[in-house]
Amino acid sequence: MQTWLVTGGAGFIGGNFVLDLVGGGAHRIINLDALTYAGNLDTLAPLARSPHHQFVQGDIGDRELVASLLQQYQPSAVVNFAAESHVDRSIDGPGTFVQTNVVGTMNLLQATLGYWRGLPEAEQAAFRFLHVSTDEVYGSLGDTGAFREDTPYAPNSPYSASKAASDHLVRAWHHTYGLPTLTTNCSNNYGPYQFPEKLIPLMIQKALSDQPLPVYGDGRNVRDWLYVLDHCRAIRAVLERGRVGEVYNVGGNAERMNIDVVNTILKLIDERRPRANGSARSDLITYVRDRPGHDRRYAIDAGKIRNELGWTPTETFESGIARTIDWYLANQAWCTRVLDGSYRGERLGGA
Repeated sequence: MQTWLVTGGAGFIGGNFVLDLVGGGAHRIINLDALTYAGNLDTLAPLARSPHHQFVQGDIGDRELVASLLQQYQPSAVVNFAAESHVDRSIDGPGTFVQTNVVGTMNLLQATLGYWRGLPEAEQAAFRFLHVSTDEVYGSLGDTGAFREDTPYAPNSPYSASKAASDHLVRAWHHTYGLPTLTTNCSNNYGPYQFPEKLIPLMIQKALSDQPLPVYGDGRNVRDWLYVLDHCRAIRAVLERGRVGEVYNVGGNAERMNIDVVNTILKLIDERRPRANGSARSDLITYVRDRPGHDRRYAIDAGKIRNELGWTPTETFESGIARTIDWYLANQAWCTRVLDGSYRGERLGGA
């Protein structure tokens, strides 16, 4: 049984990754999470009695804590999900994003480097540090084209700038110190356990409570949507078969305009939870002032991970969004507990 240290494993993508991995029975996971507003132990409740999951509350910026966990548990991989991740929040408070995503990643790299240097030669060769990043580091696309691994970085928000910096640090720790790193840059994830400040869960919750659905600008901004468990499979493929020092883009082959995503959500909710009067919820759509610096279009060319590692998404957008809505409808208690007073669906990032 392999032991992996996962950071940010109580968040959305990290939580799904941990649940999937521990459920498979072949891994022991040491799960380090600071439990900021987006971290939620309810997500990990199914693992409460698992001997293969050890949760530790702490910050990746705490180098001594990370070093002690590495020495105590001797993992063969570190998977770094820990990050501040919401563009709107980065507009309101960029300092937190720099502290976590840049300084925190640097401290995590330094602690991991010290641990890796002390391993026997065979274990050094097998060790991996995988950094989970975003397609937003590449900036914005026009009407055509897609981001490739060699696309120049051009981040446009404080969030994407902080992630770009962390990506460069990971690359530097490999090329300067020899640390065996891997980086993945993914498109927009969706699925179970996502904090409801993000588009899809926010629209679901507001539609269920008959609240206005805020759509930024003209609603025609385009994103490539990736079902979270497909992303988790991609990360495992990169960890197990990826070439050291390489970057792999992970996309869902599902470009959609934001307004089309919202209309799809409303159609599926109307089918599953019709209003008492039978009317469609499309009347809830409310166009609001656009996000400052809102990137127009993202699209991922996932040819490298497909050709080298054999990974392709199993969910279409239609199948994935239906699974997602069904999960939220069946888990409203989780949603209620997540909305603990610190966030109530209000507009962020309007500065």
